[in-house]
Amino acid sequence: MTRRVLAPLLGLLLVTNVLVARPEVASAAVYSGYVMAYFTESPQRTANNYGLHLAVSSDSLNWTPLNRNDPVVTPTQGTMGLRDPFIVRKQDGTFVILATDLNGTDFTQNNQFIHVWDSVDLRAFTGYRRLRMHTMNTHTWAPEAFWDPGRGQYGITYSAHNGVRDVTMVNYTTDFVTVGAPQVYFDPGFNVLDATMHSNGGTHYLYYKNLADGTIRGARSSSLNPASFNGGTYTSAIGGQGTEAPIVVKTIDQNQWYLWVDSFSPVNGKFNAFQSTNVNGNAWTAMNRRDYNQPLSSKHASIQPITATEMSNLVARWGTPTWNRLKSYNFPDRYVRHANNVARIDVYPFDPYPDQQWRIVPGLADPAGVSFQSVNFPDRYLRHFNFAVVLNPNDNTAVFRADATFYPVAGWAGSTWTSFRSFNFPDRYLRHANNVLRIDSISASSSTVDKQDATFRIVF
Repeated sequence: MTRRVLAPLLGLLLVTNVLVARPEVASAAVYSGYVMAYFTESPQRTANNYGLHLAVSSDSLNWTPLNRNDPVVTPTQGTMGLRDPFIVRKQDGTFVILATDLNGTDFTQNNQFIHVWDSVDLRAFTGYRRLRMHTMNTHTWAPEAFWDPGRGQYGITYSAHNGVRDVTMVNYTTDFVTVGAPQVYFDPGFNVLDATMHSNGGTHYLYYKNLADGTIRGARSSSLNPASFNGGTYTSAIGGQGTEAPIVVKTIDQNQWYLWVDSFSPVNGKFNAFQSTNVNGNAWTAMNRRDYNQPLSSKHASIQPITATEMSNLVARWGTPTWNRLKSYNFPDRYVRHANNVARIDVYPFDPYPDQQWRIVPGLADPAGVSFQSVNFPDRYLRHFNFAVVLNPNDNTAVFRADATFYPVAGWAGSTWTSFRSFNFPDRYLRHANNVLRIDSISASSSTVDKQDATFRIVF
């Protein structure tokens, strides 16, 4: 097996093509990647942060958080927190950010307002304000916006209870400063939540959560007018109970569609992704978690295509994390973490969430290799001891440095993934067994399971 040079951890492979999709895009533009907006939560609430977070991706599947996964802007009015941020690209190419005005998880709070920011390129945020959308005694959740060319206006949609049931409302605006009167936009006759829209050619698609069973469904219409989607549900249930916050993404360079859905509870707070080559059909297939990776602790996101210049400017402005995570190949919902100083893989999400964050530094025994430094215990590194992998303080002895050094090589189970060969036991590799990490001998004649156990992906 040959050594390989690790690709830059950012992994922003840019491709160029033309996207003709979301109705708010005035004309075809050259896009190369995507930006995601989200807030953060974790099971024991240690990651809870209700500011605007951003991440970037070249493929809309694997994401690099910006600003160390800290917020880039935080509300200063209303509840002083946001949920469900949505990025709108206006007709002039600049952006507006909309968000629910809610700080925390008390969903009994009613609020008639949403948060709004303007931004030229998502490197600075100006004109912060709250827009009053209605006078009803109800919530104003998950705001989104679309461009309606027939009206020459943007429609701002959101979830609210109209006195009969939970529906999708709409207010029209030209400037996101003043809005028209609220109208019911989508009411299929049962309670719905979290509507999101995407257009392709002359057909418009609205995906939503059916509150009766907690699953995602899609509606379609040839019109963007209010009530035009009411009888147009065309998909069966997508995702299991307890899913919400659908995101529909068309890839830039091919007829490939992705549907992201979130989990209602932060205890089970992970995205699930589905794919289709025919958004007009009832054919969404669940994706393997090997193929996508959400930003750490991210919740209820939105995704917008961006140009190469916009992406590079975002990375330059906000920076990328100094830490990484390691995803298991054969258990791709699990990540390497330390617990009671033992290295193991556990199902994401979990707390303390920093237990899965590692600074991958030059090898303590050989800078051509790597060592794994704990983020929340920075004096400690992963090392093997009697072939078990543990987290120990660095005593700077030759033995410790050797035990804590590994060479990244092409993954035993997949060449685009990574395996880690021990510095001082070069026939042995980092692997998990019964969820606990150790180093074992792995060779070409090893079993498929052994090879998969010894394969990981470096992610954020």
